[in-house]
Amino acid sequence: MSTGAAHPSPIHHLNPLASSPSPAIPTNSPSRTVAFTTPQNYAGSLSNLLSLKGFDPLWCPTVTVHPTPLAIKSHLLPPNLHFYSAVAFTSRSGITALLDAATEIDEPLLSPQGDTFLIAALGKDSELLDHGVLSKFCPNASRIRVVVPKIASPSGLVEALGIGNHRRVLCPVPRVVGLNEPPVVPNFLRDLAASGWVPVRVDAYETRWVGPECARKLAERGEDEKLDAIVFTSTGEVEGLLKSLRALGLKWEMMRKKWPEMVLAAHGPVTAAGAERLGVKIDLVSSKFDSFNGVVDALHSRWQSLEQNPE
Repeated sequence: MSTGAAHPSPIHHLNPLASSPSPAIPTNSPSRTVAFTTPQNYAGSLSNLLSLKGFDPLWCPTVTVHPTPLAIKSHLLPPNLHFYSAVAFTSRSGITALLDAATEIDEPLLSPQGDTFLIAALGKDSELLDHGVLSKFCPNASRIRVVVPKIASPSGLVEALGIGNHRRVLCPVPRVVGLNEPPVVPNFLRDLAASGWVPVRVDAYETRWVGPECARKLAERGEDEKLDAIVFTSTGEVEGLLKSLRALGLKWEMMRKKWPEMVLAAHGPVTAAGAERLGVKIDLVSSKFDSFNGVVDALHSRWQSLEQNPE
């Protein structure tokens, strides 16, 4: 969908937690409730990981993701991709948006001959780039090189791509609706340009605020209904939560006062920095952020340590 569309499709919310999660690991520890604010496309995965650690997951989405395949399709139609030397994905949603658009094209996106084409993705997102996907890009597998940075961050992606030498790189990124755009994508495009690339931004999907009611599940939770942690996986989720609380006539400090022991966990330093810019102090940042396992493991380790070494 074009970024200038006047009437976006209505938002429908299906419950990704409706399927039975994997059984929790038996534990003698008290059950802990962990809220998370991820959009639907990530919710099932994070919920399952939390359940496997014996936590009670509580999904409270504050943003939602909608692919806009028409916006990126024009860049993929042969021979248009031939004018690029790379495509750089900063999220799994960008990959799926491109793949959705590519399924409507009946021929490979690139010819078998030509210079090496780079496809860059972060951490476990790169697992989506299997043989079938790469063959859709080009029938000559030797022409494609997948680039996965050691550090799963936009800056790590820029470093892994190397010097651009004025080559064009396609960047499928989100259009942010109803929230302020975090500096992550603009900084990423700036850093690519500083490394000699010519970044071409395409709004491949939309990240939307769910709306003023999205925090009600947490806001109306009583003090006797404990909330041990909230996990944020993007800055937009934090802003969406704060914006909803304001719409409900509440302040973030009231949530902190209600649950003083609540741990605020961020999936990586980029999300942590964004949260703190918005005035939300993060207690725990995952050191391994190529997947959600990092933040879930960090929470588990924190509480396990407290139980083993009570003050």
